[in-house]
Amino acid sequence: MSLSLPSPLPQLPPSFPIYWRGDVHYEHARVGRVFNHRRPDRYPLAVVEAKREEHILEAVKLAKTLNCRVSVRSGGHSWAAWSVRDDAVLIDLGKYYELSYDAETQVAKASPSTTGRMLNTLLSHHGRFFPGGHCPDVGIGGFALQGGMGWNCKNWGWACERVIGVDVVTANGELVHCDKSQNTDLYFAARGAGPGFPGIVTRFYLQTLPVYSCMRSAAYFYKKEDYRKAVSWIIELAQDYDPDTEIVAVSSYPGGSEEMRIMVLLVTFKNSEEEARAALQVAEDSQPAGKIDGWFMKPTSLQNEYDDQAAANPEGHRYCTDNAYVSNDADVVSVMEKAFTTLPTRKSFTLWYSMAPCSRRQLPDMALSMQSDHYLALYTVWEHNHDDAKNRGWVKDIMQGVERHSDGAYLGDSDFQSRQTRFWGQEQGKRLMQIRKDRDPQGRICGFLDLGDKSGVEGLRNEHHWLM
Repeated sequence: MSLSLPSPLPQLPPSFPIYWRGDVHYEHARVGRVFNHRRPDRYPLAVVEAKREEHILEAVKLAKTLNCRVSVRSGGHSWAAWSVRDDAVLIDLGKYYELSYDAETQVAKASPSTTGRMLNTLLSHHGRFFPGGHCPDVGIGGFALQGGMGWNCKNWGWACERVIGVDVVTANGELVHCDKSQNTDLYFAARGAGPGFPGIVTRFYLQTLPVYSCMRSAAYFYKKEDYRKAVSWIIELAQDYDPDTEIVAVSSYPGGSEEMRIMVLLVTFKNSEEEARAALQVAEDSQPAGKIDGWFMKPTSLQNEYDDQAAANPEGHRYCTDNAYVSNDADVVSVMEKAFTTLPTRKSFTLWYSMAPCSRRQLPDMALSMQSDHYLALYTVWEHNHDDAKNRGWVKDIMQGVERHSDGAYLGDSDFQSRQTRFWGQEQGKRLMQIRKDRDPQGRICGFLDLGDKSGVEGLRNEHHWLM
């Protein structure tokens, strides 16, 4: 049973940007910025389109007055639309912008709705760079909180490792700063808790990198029938490849092709043509026979790569995703074969992302703690709701064959309503759930959206569902 609107409505500042359920613009405020057009039948009590930090503080106070929960939206790219929760006050940060760079510390400050393209456009003027999300319009809020599998993550590490501080509105409505020396529990949680973070981040402090002046790529396309040959090659090659080169294998119907193709793509970040050629030459010299298309030493840029990612993830479509960290000791090529060779639509794609050597090192003290050498993700893309069952069924069928060969999954491409698995190491998961209870014992901040939205203060069990 849903909550009724209070009568009379609470007294709020005249300029406070709120839309109550039933208001004329409520529906657009509810889901207008949800990227996935498979939009949920869940209805917040109100939507606050925050424009300033004070609006966020005021919205939390309002939720306490109404005795309801608070949910948060940064970029709107959560595939499962975690921000849209029944009877909550939804704080939409899409109009809350803050972005600056300090040349002395080389630290950028950014509000959660800042996208990777926006951030790196600013940083490029200062000769700097931040390895944010691959899709250009993903907000750094959700991206960094869930860990941040950003550019060249396999070598440079997780984006959240470069989060050196956050400003947070707590469940009690206080504004606090969190870093390695103060409010360390929230700092631990801010780097890997994802939607279970027990507060609202208003500002990220990001350690930047020097920009790379020479980006080049190499690509190798194979027929679907050559899947095993192509993927076996790149998995073996990737383990100790050049440390500034990102490596991915993708199954798709490229450029409107009638035939499914397996693409192996390498993007190298260097500062000279010679360095880039040396990095890519290893793949060029070892490529297996049978390539049907490709390129070598193709000039590219971050902006070009953003455009390609946007084309692969078109707006106005319906999505269903899932993922797994395939265990290092599994027969990885066999585990992924069905996912790579049976795409349900021409816009869907399957991705293998090389994670070694980052996956083999000791991570900092942070919630993000689940990884393996092999990241497999399914991105099912379609246009009409009458195809929902077919596409969601394909994802479920694939994951039933994959999950028992996996160590766990990445928060960003998961839907806790559909499948439970491990998302953190055992100790990190226990610690995170305790921080949630300590910091938000009333469950004011909406946490993990599991089936029926029942997890509440307890959070997720962090166990494979077949072992529960």
